[in-house]
Amino acid sequence: MTTQRQILSVTLLNEHVRNLLENSFPNLWVEGEISNLSQPSSGHLYFTLKDSGAQIRAAMFRGNNRSLNFVPKNGQHVVVKAKLSLYAARGDYQLIVEQMEEAGLGALRRAFDLLRLRLQEEGLFDAERKRPLPSTIRHLIVITSPTGAAIRDILSVLNRRFPGLPVTIIPVPVQGNDAAPAIAHAISVANHEPDVDAILISRGGGSLEDLWAFNEEIVARAIADSRLPIISGVGHETDFTIADFVADVRAPTPSAAAELLSPNRDEILDTLRGFESLLTRAWRQRLARHQQQLAHLRARLRHPGQRLRDLSQRLDELELRLRRAQDQLLRRRLQTLAQLISRLRARHPGQQLPALQAQLTNAQQRLQNGLKHVLQDRRQRLGHLAERTQLASPLAILARGYAVVEGPEGVVRDSRQIQIGERITTRLAYGKLVATVTETLE
Repeated sequence: MTTQRQILSVTLLNEHVRNLLENSFPNLWVEGEISNLSQPSSGHLYFTLKDSGAQIRAAMFRGNNRSLNFVPKNGQHVVVKAKLSLYAARGDYQLIVEQMEEAGLGALRRAFDLLRLRLQEEGLFDAERKRPLPSTIRHLIVITSPTGAAIRDILSVLNRRFPGLPVTIIPVPVQGNDAAPAIAHAISVANHEPDVDAILISRGGGSLEDLWAFNEEIVARAIADSRLPIISGVGHETDFTIADFVADVRAPTPSAAAELLSPNRDEILDTLRGFESLLTRAWRQRLARHQQQLAHLRARLRHPGQRLRDLSQRLDELELRLRRAQDQLLRRRLQTLAQLISRLRARHPGQQLPALQAQLTNAQQRLQNGLKHVLQDRRQRLGHLAERTQLASPLAILARGYAVVEGPEGVVRDSRQIQIGERITTRLAYGKLVATVTETLE
């Protein structure tokens, strides 16, 4: 038996291999050294990623290059997030790089992401467990370095906005190996202080390494176990730490945290700021979800730049729809409120009392008429029953000429009950007859 051979072209073979690679391997994190780096006029980066034992070609397209916060160089040690693919024209398999980080920073970033995902799965970031800040702060505890710029900014803002606010400073190191245990212990101490309304943990800006104490699990657990609401004011506006996610409120800077905690003369402005903070957090979460979706879809496309532009436009459309939906919802709520007020006024007892009194009068009149009809009907039925009772009475039968004969043993129904010579009594309609039987006939 002859089996028909399937002959593939080189192009088709490479296409199959590329599909197999892209579908079999999800996004990878690969660490290595850059070599043979080139950047043509297109703006794309082409390089080789190598270690002591092997090497692989890599390409990073211009749309992803814009997210780099450093300039890649030959000999630089990096960590890349990429998908495995094949350049069909040469038959070379390669990495399509989406993100690139310096190796030391990449290790910290991976540790940050792993802890963030684990704590998020435990529910430490859930909005339901976050406590609102008191409307009025009577005593504030600040946990920070006593000599840093953050405490100077915080005290400056508090003195400017509300100089009379009592503030207790618990000094701690905010950088180094001893910083995280000291911050966690300070949170525990603050929770045992009487008459304290809130805790502010803070430090100035810095690199990921500088802020690492606020990414330690011991600090996150201490914040989650706190009975007092905690506001986190760590770093600059673009800095995010694990403490920010666990805290009840995250402020972009130490000064902004002091702004949130100090009383404001304009309550409406405070309310608007609160809504702005909630909306910002919700948009960041929404943006993060869309970025994850965008990364997933981009990994499946051959041209991620075009897909990124489409999703960016879609995000703008969603923003406009959200704004319109908010406006429409507010208008509907206002209309509903006006209708409810109108219905409430219409149901006021003062307006319904005359109608209710008229209904009561009508009901009383109908009750009296009904009682009259019922009484008249009962009287007619009583008369009919009396007539029927009279007709069925034994006296009425006697009045028609019948008689009842009684002997020694009671009413006589058969002549054989009476013997000759016995006395009988005949009951008439009027009176009785007493006789002696002289003869009986059957």
